[in-house]
Amino acid sequence: MLEAANNKELPPIPGKRYFTIGEVSNLCAVKPHVLRYWEQEFPQLTPLKRRGNRRYYQHQDVLMIRQIRSLLYEEGFTIGGARQRLIGDESRSDQSQSKQIVKEVRQGLEEILKIARR
Repeated sequence: MLEAANNKELPPIPGKRYFTIGEVSNLCAVKPHVLRYWEQEFPQLTPLKRRGNRRYYQHQDVLMIRQIRSLLYEEGFTIGGARQRLIGDESRSDQSQSKQIVKEVRQGLEEILKIARR
């Protein structure tokens, strides 16, 4: 997803399960109102919402926010361009996962075929 080299100035992500919006704001060097705005613009960013509409972000959400931050602030993408880039990255990832699954199923079937021929 996002390489550590792109975010040298950001603090390491602690090994917690959930993070509040304030914690994520500090971890990603982005103000809370920007995080709320990005939730509307990027469908991949969906923190859990609990009582009182409080947001709780997970580790993968923090990584996604760092990637969005990098695309917008460091690489100069627009919101629309960053959204398209993330969608393209997801579809490539989905394709590679699908190819891996097909490869594993094929290997399994070939092993079954070898056993059946004996």
